[in-house]
Amino acid sequence: MASLEELEKEINALKARNKRVETDKSWETSYTRRGLLLVFTYLAIGFYLSAINIANPWLNAIVPSVGFLLSTLTLSYFKKLWIKLIYKKEKQV
Repeated sequence: MASLEELEKEINALKARNKRVETDKSWETSYTRRGLLLVFTYLAIGFYLSAINIANPWLNAIVPSVGFLLSTLTLSYFKKLWIKLIYKKEKQV
């Protein structure tokens, strides 16, 4: 049987893990992360379009950057749908 100290260590380890998971989840859904994704995607595409001499590279970089941002925003909806329709069925098998 586990001693009281071992159980206390295990509980503290679980609490620390839960805190890390909560922090990671907060980051994944934060506006800061979404904004950084938008800015870095825009810069990467803008520099690429400039390097290959596309006319108006910074203007043309807007559409794919916004498209990428929108795709990341809809992922949570599709994740919930996947969990509801597919994941639960797989767990039942």
